[in-house]
Amino acid sequence: MIPNTLSIAGVDPSGGAGVLADVKAMSALGAYGMAVVAALTAQNTRGVTGISPVPPEFVAQQIDTLFADVRVDAVKIGMLGQQGVTRAVAERLAHWKPAHIVLDPVMIAKSGDALLERSAIDELRESLLPLATVLTPNLPEAGVLAGGTAADNLRDMRRVAEKLRRLLSDSGQRWIFLKGGHLPGSDTIDLLHDGDQMIELPGRRIDTPNTHGTGCTLSAALAALLPQTDNLPEAARRAKAYLVAAIGQADRLQVGSGHGPVQHFHAWW
Repeated sequence: MIPNTLSIAGVDPSGGAGVLADVKAMSALGAYGMAVVAALTAQNTRGVTGISPVPPEFVAQQIDTLFADVRVDAVKIGMLGQQGVTRAVAERLAHWKPAHIVLDPVMIAKSGDALLERSAIDELRESLLPLATVLTPNLPEAGVLAGGTAADNLRDMRRVAEKLRRLLSDSGQRWIFLKGGHLPGSDTIDLLHDGDQMIELPGRRIDTPNTHGTGCTLSAALAALLPQTDNLPEAARRAKAYLVAAIGQADRLQVGSGHGPVQHFHAWW
């Protein structure tokens, strides 16, 4: 069965991040991609020049209308932007109870522009984290959510992963996928932690400026693969392998003059 997977996130007009990137990744990995638009941006590969919010009640209406008709096998949550939207998404997903929720706590764009207002961080921590099947923060995001600074070594990453896991629900399989892309040096070790196991996913940094939307792509890949594997460590390994290949082929694209997108369809084009 082909899974139906939903991205709830913002729109990046350049297509490198947000719902456009998510649908590309889901499609490349054998899932039918859908999207609920939670925020609008004026954005290119060099930066964000404007953000226009979507009313929370309309975000909720999009979710309710879709779930009332379509079987949704997994949900990926990305940029939400505002506290009211964050609360609305949490309330509707708590109502519909999808089997898999991948939460990418998008706070800062690759260009350094803020994508989540400060008042929404507590809302995300309190209302969305308990719903998540897997949380996929990078090191700066993990530091904010854990109430500390960003880890810069593997030992501190382990401590942060343990702290974040305590913010998730204790029912069922719940995981932290802590991304190590911000570690100094050439290694990019990611950690998977479910409160018991601590699994290392090794990696090496690829020399390219074209890494726009890597977090979006990884979390969307996880959402596409979880219904197909129902095993998070296996889905995580496959999602990371897909992203590494997409980054490795990113220089084949010619999109913009800043941080360009990864090549989502590297296996096809």
